[in-house]
Amino acid sequence: MEIHVKESTLIRPAQETPKHCLRTSDLDRSMPFIFNPGAYFYRRPEDALNFFEAGLMKEALSKVLVPLYPYAGRLVKDENGEFEVNCNGEGVLFVEAETSCELDDFTDFESTLKLLQLFPAIDHTKDTSFYPLFSAQVTHFKCGGVCVGAMSHHVLADGIATAFGMNLWSEMARDVPLSITPLFDRAVLETGIPVSPTFHHLEYDLPPSMINSPTHDHQKQETISTATIKLSPDQMNTLKGKYSKKYSKFEILAAHIWRCACKARGLSADQLSKLEIPTNGRFKLTPKVPLGYIGNVAFSATPIAFSGEIQSEPLEYTAEIIHNALKRMDDKYLKSALAYLKQQPDLTVIRREAHNNSCPNLLICNLANMPLYDANFGWGRPMFVRMVYPFLHDGVVVILPSPANDGSWFVVVDLETNHLQLFKKLFYDIFLQH
Repeated sequence: MEIHVKESTLIRPAQETPKHCLRTSDLDRSMPFIFNPGAYFYRRPEDALNFFEAGLMKEALSKVLVPLYPYAGRLVKDENGEFEVNCNGEGVLFVEAETSCELDDFTDFESTLKLLQLFPAIDHTKDTSFYPLFSAQVTHFKCGGVCVGAMSHHVLADGIATAFGMNLWSEMARDVPLSITPLFDRAVLETGIPVSPTFHHLEYDLPPSMINSPTHDHQKQETISTATIKLSPDQMNTLKGKYSKKYSKFEILAAHIWRCACKARGLSADQLSKLEIPTNGRFKLTPKVPLGYIGNVAFSATPIAFSGEIQSEPLEYTAEIIHNALKRMDDKYLKSALAYLKQQPDLTVIRREAHNNSCPNLLICNLANMPLYDANFGWGRPMFVRMVYPFLHDGVVVILPSPANDGSWFVVVDLETNHLQLFKKLFYDIFLQH
């Protein structure tokens, strides 16, 4: 696929914004040092006028950067070497591009390298103070459709906050009142934090490593492939109906995915496997974090079990482990986690890294309830949204909602290529059983 970049522009806030340094929280600094990238695909309605016209998009972006002004800043280090956001109004990157490809060329959504071309190219070898914290590329397709490839730095915002930012941009483009009032004050996460952690925080321990095969060392370059699996409402109901009503659809599905991954990887019975499930703490903390908070409030539930038990015990057994791990993520546990982070002399040591989820471990990121399809810039909802990361990582699973809002889910799975086909077979086998 060939992308022709027509214009790259730095977009600054439409009016003067506060100039100060925004400190980052311990939770911000424990996150992966990456961008959260989302590709939003739109078909052109027959009667559409000025469809994603660059001037309109840039004007709306400039206006929304007033309430979202830290996005226009730069990431710098304070006198203690900790990252903070210099809210200097330098701006965000907006790229207008075109391609001879059509939207239907992306129907499988499995070619990550192809999708990466739909995002602005950022030189990450430069000092962080040189590159914007948010950038977007509007790519026009031959068929008239459009992709908005947008990404914001994870230190500034988690996935939910990033989705809020996209939705605010789209609301500004439609000239409607903003649905939330952005809040950046990190003090909202500091109420009632104990002096010392009151729980053992398994989520920050080193993950289990392979006990039998050194070939699974994360430093070894294995070939990784992606599969996108669609689960219809009937399949979801079949899966849920087979098991106790005590468990949610996600808990049953996560148990099934974990079992399939263990089997496809050929893990021995005595091999420990750790499952990481990012969890939104906004409504679990007391007092609740304001809806408009733009920052990181993602904590990790981390059930751990022997592969033999995951593979041989009934699925309810694994669902119970997952259920208990998620149930544990209450106000006391999350505040204990914040106390643990505050005690760490160097948060980069425990920063979440992609290889933590490689064989024998797994990450399942549930975005099924995230408002990804609310990003309506005036010409309708996206036809599809896909999270796109710059590198494929073994053991990363993302669950996405369907644009049809019909209860179906998309399961995007990254695994070693030699494990993926068996994973897909095992995944579907459960629907063939009576």
